[in-house]
Amino acid sequence: MTIRVFFISLSLIFTYMTAYSIQDENVKSSKHGEDQMQLSSPAFKDGEMIPRKFTCDNVDISPQLSISNVPKKTKSLALICDDPDAPMGVWVHWIIFNLPPGITELPEGISRDISPVIGPDSTVKVTQGINDFRRFGYGGPCPPRGSTHRYFFKLYALDILLDFDRQQISKGISAEVLSQKMEGHVLASTQLMGKYKR
Repeated sequence: MTIRVFFISLSLIFTYMTAYSIQDENVKSSKHGEDQMQLSSPAFKDGEMIPRKFTCDNVDISPQLSISNVPKKTKSLALICDDPDAPMGVWVHWIIFNLPPGITELPEGISRDISPVIGPDSTVKVTQGINDFRRFGYGGPCPPRGSTHRYFFKLYALDILLDFDRQQISKGISAEVLSQKMEGHVLASTQLMGKYKR
């Protein structure tokens, strides 16, 4: 009886691992498919080091980001940048949302206003939330000295335009509040990861 239970358990574990492996492979192929939404940067490639220019050790400005293959039914885009390797848990570096679905680029050095104006003709008005530095806009990598951290720029295509009242926006939309608002409205997502060591 004991041997039978052992082999049944072993069979279940193998089945689970096989299913997980297939699921993981689907995620990888979906992420890298040419027809899937993509996020990239001319400043660094996925998995590479983020240049010092975009960190707290230099001018600390947001990097240029390129967006492509946004789903046709998208009403707005949102981006959250965070560091899961921070000593106190996930540290949020940037929140920007209500980006128009037709936008193909976030320019370098977006101002730290609540509602910056971006775009080639400077007419696209978007909204920024509050990061864990308690500031609006972008706050670059700033890990403890001697450690290498990962920074994930996560882009979401939404089927709605996110609606917050003026008081909420002026107080600062957090990543938690934004995530709750986006729940059930994400059409697609992708990410770009960069690293930094001080």
